[in-house]
Amino acid sequence: MAEHPSNNLGSKEWQVIEKMIMETHKEQKRARRWGIFFKVLIFVYIFAVLILLRAGGQFNGAMDSQKEHVGLVDIKGVIASDSDANANAIVTGLRKAFEAKNSKAVILAINSPGGSPVQSGYVNDEIYRLKEKYPDKKVYAVISDLGASGAYYIAAAADEIYADKASLVGSIGVVASGFGFVDLLDKLGVERRQYTSGDHKAFLDPFSPQNPDEVDFWEGVLTDTHEQFIDVVKKGRQDRLDIENPDLFTGLIWNGEQALELGLVDGLGSAGKVARDVIGIEEIVDYGVRPDPFTQIIEQFGVSVGKGISTMLTSEADLSLR
Repeated sequence: MAEHPSNNLGSKEWQVIEKMIMETHKEQKRARRWGIFFKVLIFVYIFAVLILLRAGGQFNGAMDSQKEHVGLVDIKGVIASDSDANANAIVTGLRKAFEAKNSKAVILAINSPGGSPVQSGYVNDEIYRLKEKYPDKKVYAVISDLGASGAYYIAAAADEIYADKASLVGSIGVVASGFGFVDLLDKLGVERRQYTSGDHKAFLDPFSPQNPDEVDFWEGVLTDTHEQFIDVVKKGRQDRLDIENPDLFTGLIWNGEQALELGLVDGLGSAGKVARDVIGIEEIVDYGVRPDPFTQIIEQFGVSVGKGISTMLTSEADLSLR
């Protein structure tokens, strides 16, 4: 029969060892409890931050300023239904800026190459509706680096347009582009098999030869859309345009100084300068709708790359004001 350790050690020494073991065990239990506590605390903190970002990050001007101010709405990047510069986001910001009691005017801060004529048309129409509903509030479009095509389509609805002397302005035209892979398929020995119902159902197919009649039809669609664009610009700019210039509606783009001479803009200056010197109010409140932070994170990790490739391969069916 084995002897108990206390038979080999003095009772006092054994009591000290037992006490040390018990204290060590207690410390380990405390450490585990605190570890669990801090992990839960960190999780709750991160969760709360994400909820605040999701709720509060959507609308920058939710807390309407108590002072007289100028409402600002950004239009940045390509104008498309699936981009940050989509009609719903822009219009939501515009409505908030117009509805705000203490906003005395609205600035559209534009830096965009254009995009969808449909999305641009929605915003253009909404600006006219809001101007009619709030006749005391003027709209100023301010172009920074670029205000072209669909972006200028929107700007044309503003009461006045401003740009920097080096801004790029204009590009009043319509484009639809794509690729043709017919010869490539022949070289690779690939047979194209496509089944349709309707004589022209596949007229934009990049793997089939072009049909002259279908090309004429598509060019007619582009021409009609271009005429709609021209009408919108003339409606907004009226007698300020240099209509005699034969290049005005050809899709060319000009710098700010040239655009001023052509009547495409009313003056040169930044959003801050327009607010201070033209409107007479220095306070600016941003009413822009911000994208979901989760979407931003996903796109930063490369999802947008795949979307870009997909867009490139199917772009022939899409009209763009750019």
